[in-house]
Amino acid sequence: MKKIERTQTGLRIEKRMLKVMKGLAEHLECSLAEVIEGMILHNFEGKSPFSERTLGKIEQLKEVYELDLTAADAHGLSDKGDAR
Repeated sequence: MKKIERTQTGLRIEKRMLKVMKGLAEHLECSLAEVIEGMILHNFEGKSPFSERTLGKIEQLKEVYELDLTAADAHGLSDKGDAR
């Protein structure tokens, strides 16, 4: 295993998205940070981080937490109360 140094960060993320990610981490029996790190490393190489089975679990979790956002929404999100 490669030794790394982690740092604490104040990350703001959409509430339902966080619930899906936490549910996925629990399903995969790892930490939320490990899921995020894996996603980032895969995406930096243009690869999908999830198997078809895991993508199915993500779809289930999105239904449970009513997450209706898609990649198309990525650059058009604003916090409630923002004057946009």
